[in-house]
Amino acid sequence: MSDLEIDLTLIGGSTVLVEMTGFRILTDPTFDPPSRYEVGGIVLEKTAGPALTADQVGASDLAQVSHDQHFDNLDRAGRMFLTRAKARCTTRAGATRLGQGVTGLSP
Repeated sequence: MSDLEIDLTLIGGSTVLVEMTGFRILTDPTFDPPSRYEVGGIVLEKTAGPALTADQVGASDLAQVSHDQHFDNLDRAGRMFLTRAKARCTTRAGATRLGQGVTGLSP
């Protein structure tokens, strides 16, 4: 048997904190309170805030963004969180759009 301990904390939507023996990964950071987003004439509405704030989550070793085009996978506060993560990764195209030292991964 392995001594690897994994804890998962659902923050909300697609945002999950994965903690593995001291290593912390945050998926798809979304920390905005309930908000409306207008994108290309379409209005999207977030009806619930996150279970934890970005400050409550604290530092992460890696922030992973599945895709940056939708606010339910990366919202405004989530973009700010990216600047605090030790490492950041997403798709190659997303890394080009996000900058901020985000690493683009191969499919």
